[in-house]
Amino acid sequence: MKVLVVIGHQHPGSFCHAIAAAAVDELRAADHEVAYHDLYEERFDPILPHHEIPKEVRPDPAVQRHCDELRAADGYVIVHPNWWAMPPAMLKGWIDRVFRQGVAYEFGPNGVVGHLKGKTAVVFTTSNTPRDVELAWFGDPLENLWKTCIFGFCGVEKFQRRNFEPIILSTPSQRADWIAEVRQIVRRWFPAAESGRVPAGPNP
Repeated sequence: MKVLVVIGHQHPGSFCHAIAAAAVDELRAADHEVAYHDLYEERFDPILPHHEIPKEVRPDPAVQRHCDELRAADGYVIVHPNWWAMPPAMLKGWIDRVFRQGVAYEFGPNGVVGHLKGKTAVVFTTSNTPRDVELAWFGDPLENLWKTCIFGFCGVEKFQRRNFEPIILSTPSQRADWIAEVRQIVRRWFPAAESGRVPAGPNP
């Protein structure tokens, strides 16, 4: 399988980077082909220029590479912190420029056509607000954003998001357990070829 891994976190020593590293390790251990992008390290330009919006326009080569990898991938692993119930601006700009009409979706006569059908997406997020407080106050906007507004809109049905919290109060032991869970989730959704087919959904 070809798997696109994208991290949107500005600090190389972050727990998000540890998550991404563990995911890449598991994917490569299963002999998957990995395309990895640290958006901050690469200095990805998140600003979508107006002239780039029409689907007939070919974006600059750096963005086109991301678009090509998005279409070619069988699955995706996205990692980022929760900032005000949203991804960081860097990652949001990546979505704006790469999940283009004509690449990730199309407006057809009968509605939206998702070009990412049959693919798998796993999103790992981190936050500092305790889970019960976050759900009580805000609901779970990131779940809706990734599952419905982005991947669902583009045709992806095989989806899981796991949020780790509160990072600021976590212990080294707890983080080690979380990394072990990351590895388990990645193995489940992206098993080695001899392990069988990708599952239809997460464990109940």
